[in-house]
Amino acid sequence: MPNSQELYQQISHLPSLEKLRLAELLLADLDTPNPEIDAIWREEAQKRWQAYTAGELETVSYETVMQKYK
Repeated sequence: MPNSQELYQQISHLPSLEKLRLAELLLADLDTPNPEIDAIWREEAQKRWQAYTAGELETVSYETVMQKYK
């Protein structure tokens, strides 16, 4: 099985459209749902929502967040 550098050498000679198609396939493969991670995030989201609705969570406005990155 070729390593990533060998694959890159082969791919670098492909036309741009073929490279794009390959990149899309690789990204789709990486984006496969993981039920374990999904369950962890679902639990975290529920905890945060409960804290927010109970008034236990301090919020930050969109403008404040965006100002930090300007």
